[in-house]
Amino acid sequence: MRETIFAKIETATAALKTKTPLPEYDISITHSAPRLEGPDLWEIFCRNFQAVNGKPMTSIEELIAFLKSAKQLHGYCDPALFDAIGSKIAAAGLAVETEYDRSRYDDYQFGITRATGAIAESGTLIIDDTRTSSRLAALSPWVHIAVLEKQEIHRALSDAIAALGDSPNIIWCTGPSKTADVEGILIEGVHGPGEQIALLV
Repeated sequence: MRETIFAKIETATAALKTKTPLPEYDISITHSAPRLEGPDLWEIFCRNFQAVNGKPMTSIEELIAFLKSAKQLHGYCDPALFDAIGSKIAAAGLAVETEYDRSRYDDYQFGITRATGAIAESGTLIIDDTRTSSRLAALSPWVHIAVLEKQEIHRALSDAIAALGDSPNIIWCTGPSKTADVEGILIEGVHGPGEQIALLV
């Protein structure tokens, strides 16, 4: 009986063979000129990311100093990033695990994962199942550190949509998690990270 139920669930939730086509849209409408001023995509991204309370960083030392000052001393690091980033954080005295134990999700104060890309226009980080080792490690800890390369920054939303192709599960992170459901008061970190960091490597 149990196996039959799970088999039906797996069949019902199996990935679609073809993705629903994107709607027709005018690419020029999605561009916001003032938000795209400047020649350098990283600088444009940083300006717009900071406007939504994101924290752009360019060095592991800066990240370590932030984690220590915020007392976020235990977390997860994507195994593929451990040698370059996680080992240096561990050497600075922080506890870093390379396996995310779902049953202990409250133990992780920070999560370091790959970003699939970023959008300069909106200051948005992109994560998906292709490059992000653990979605829960990106969305559950108070601090999420998305590791990004400069060539992965898209100028505008339309460029990112075109580049992502048929990726089935994409998450757009524009700064820390936010809600203003209660009396219009903006609160951060309610149903996701309260600190969103973009680490350029």
